[in-house]
Amino acid sequence: MTSRTRQTVTVEPLKGDAILPHLDALAALRIAVFREWPYLYDGDDASERGYLVEFAAAADALLVVARADDAIVGASTAMPMAQSHAEFQRPFLERGDDVGHIFYFGESVLLPGYRGHGIGHRFFDEREAHAARLGGYDTLAFCAVVRPEDHPLRPPDARSHDAFWTRRGYIKQPDLVCNFPWKDVDMDEETEKRLVFWTRDAA
Repeated sequence: MTSRTRQTVTVEPLKGDAILPHLDALAALRIAVFREWPYLYDGDDASERGYLVEFAAAADALLVVARADDAIVGASTAMPMAQSHAEFQRPFLERGDDVGHIFYFGESVLLPGYRGHGIGHRFFDEREAHAARLGGYDTLAFCAVVRPEDHPLRPPDARSHDAFWTRRGYIKQPDLVCNFPWKDVDMDEETEKRLVFWTRDAA
């Protein structure tokens, strides 16, 4: 199946060792997109490659890639919540939820020229279908960083993805909040960021 932007874009799910040949391209993509608002992440190649190698080794994890010709222009991740970072599990555990029944949608990154053409929906379609095929999951969840309205690096045209996520059936959960550290592009050291979860029933 394809989506049309300036080129024909194909969307393909990858698992396990199939991810490894693309480490360089995926690391470069993630570094470039995560430097943008709202993540402002000052990433490096070694850290990104290390994360991707660990991700490829995780059981039942999925990475969805978008390609324009041979170039990877987007990627999206998903994995069982029980295999994700402890910081992401913590708010659910503190509420008494069984993380073994939650499937976690991680990051989605897409180069600017390919946005607004339905690829984001394909990323959700593929991840939701993967969770359904595995079975045993009651809840789908992802989190999004929360930035102050007066943040000095907020672009004038910044817009929320809340409407898109709501149309997909996800509900914002203000009480499900995690904190995760990274180094911003305008900072010298890592600081903790506040991320709020969105969830929907897996069925």
